[in-house]
Amino acid sequence: MYTSFNEFGISDKVLIALSEMGFEAPTPIQQAAMPQALKGKDIIGQAQTGTGKTAAFGIPLLEKRPEMKGKYPYAIVLTPTRELAVQVCEELNKLGARTGVYTLPVYGGQSIELQIKSLKRGVDIVVGTPGRLLDHLQRKSLVLKGITSVVIDEADEMLNMGFIEDVKKILGEIPAERQTMLFSATMPKEILNIAKNYMGKPVHVKVDAGEMVAAKIKQVFYEVREEDKVNALTRLMDVEGPALTLVFCHTKKEVDEVSGKLQQMGYPAGAIHGDFTQNHRNEMMRKFKNGDIDVLVATDVAARGLDIPDVSHVINFSIPQYPEAYIHRIGRTGRAGKSGIAITLVTPRQYGQLRLIERSAKTRITKEKLPTQAEVKKARENDLAESIGEVITGGRHAAFYQMANALIEKHSAEDVAAAAVYMMLGGEKIEEIEEVRGGGYEGGKKDVTRLFMTVGRKDKIRVEDIVRSIAAEANIPARKVGNISIYDTFSFVEVPADLADRVIHAVNDSIVKGRKVKVSHAKSKR
Repeated sequence: MYTSFNEFGISDKVLIALSEMGFEAPTPIQQAAMPQALKGKDIIGQAQTGTGKTAAFGIPLLEKRPEMKGKYPYAIVLTPTRELAVQVCEELNKLGARTGVYTLPVYGGQSIELQIKSLKRGVDIVVGTPGRLLDHLQRKSLVLKGITSVVIDEADEMLNMGFIEDVKKILGEIPAERQTMLFSATMPKEILNIAKNYMGKPVHVKVDAGEMVAAKIKQVFYEVREEDKVNALTRLMDVEGPALTLVFCHTKKEVDEVSGKLQQMGYPAGAIHGDFTQNHRNEMMRKFKNGDIDVLVATDVAARGLDIPDVSHVINFSIPQYPEAYIHRIGRTGRAGKSGIAITLVTPRQYGQLRLIERSAKTRITKEKLPTQAEVKKARENDLAESIGEVITGGRHAAFYQMANALIEKHSAEDVAAAAVYMMLGGEKIEEIEEVRGGGYEGGKKDVTRLFMTVGRKDKIRVEDIVRSIAAEANIPARKVGNISIYDTFSFVEVPADLADRVIHAVNDSIVKGRKVKVSHAKSKR
């Protein structure tokens, strides 16, 4: 059993990079795969995302670097998605930072001309999606005759996404004398056929599913009705106070619906799935990594390759359809030695699926009770109290002593403090936002309809921008636009009831200050 990276006999340059990246001890898949891979053996590895696969094959790739830099790449890694290609490339470049090995990601959605220029300058390792790799092979901008190692990462996803034939074509272009490493969470017959036909006496390594559930991940579930899931989700986020939350849904439509509802309720949420452009997905990932949005709602495939150490909570808005998907999902938290929480929302009819996941993953998912509204309110008050304490400790309030003393001369100190807290919580505005979170807004005047718009202060939207947009798109006088309330991530606007549908039809999906905006009727209390 290897307990330290030093025991593998790898170069000092890579050992230093591992230390700088914060890796202390090898994971089970690294312990099983690396000794054989370093010997040049073909590998079939069965392991899930989040188990350290990239380093398991990446370190041997780096150790096989030729003494003299060649004209063509010496290694290639095939991945099913753009996000995973970028993620793998980033990790290989970090691991190889001191070795001089340069890894390039190649995927659709990025300028092929830009990739051609990079390939012409010379790269050592190429990480790419099958479709774009074939494009380069047809253009002869990618030459594989120098390849000595090939990795097929997440082969089962390649199969699910219809890439297997493309993979076979690419393998047919690579010299037969090579090392081949194949990693897959499951081993369907088609994957085993690739192993049989394209690999020579591969060594099988497998990490048991029970080992793959990180010990530092707290796993809980809440029983909720389908129609109550969004309210349950927001309650949990309010009480848990997560740093970054990744919410998983089954379908693209569900991702859109859940992210839209969260935005409407005032939560800084984003969404990624296969229908979004690559630029949108990159932007969402950037915002999520930087903390500009706290919640990212995603499908399983879109989240492939997502590796953000600060994800504290993974929430299964929809229970995973397969036990393997559960392992994939919860592996997005508890990264880099940190603790994490995995939450699953389960309807009464889904208990059988939950028990199947527990048996397959050899884990225990504990049932807990949803927090009450009183607990939610208390959590928000505690957050505010903590923030006030930090201000006092930091002395950032000293400039307001004079104002505070003047107020205390007219009112009691208790009243002044309570009023300040009321205003900090938003006063009437927070009460209004609470109405949204509880199910909607009160209807306004009888002849006025209130509309919800998915742009706000963070988009640098001003009142005049909204007025100008509605007047221009719907072709109505600016004076017809009534009260406008702008919040951080959304806005409300009042328009005459008889013009509401016209405004929605005209402004929905239009561009306001560079951002696509969604417009809908603001929800009313039932």
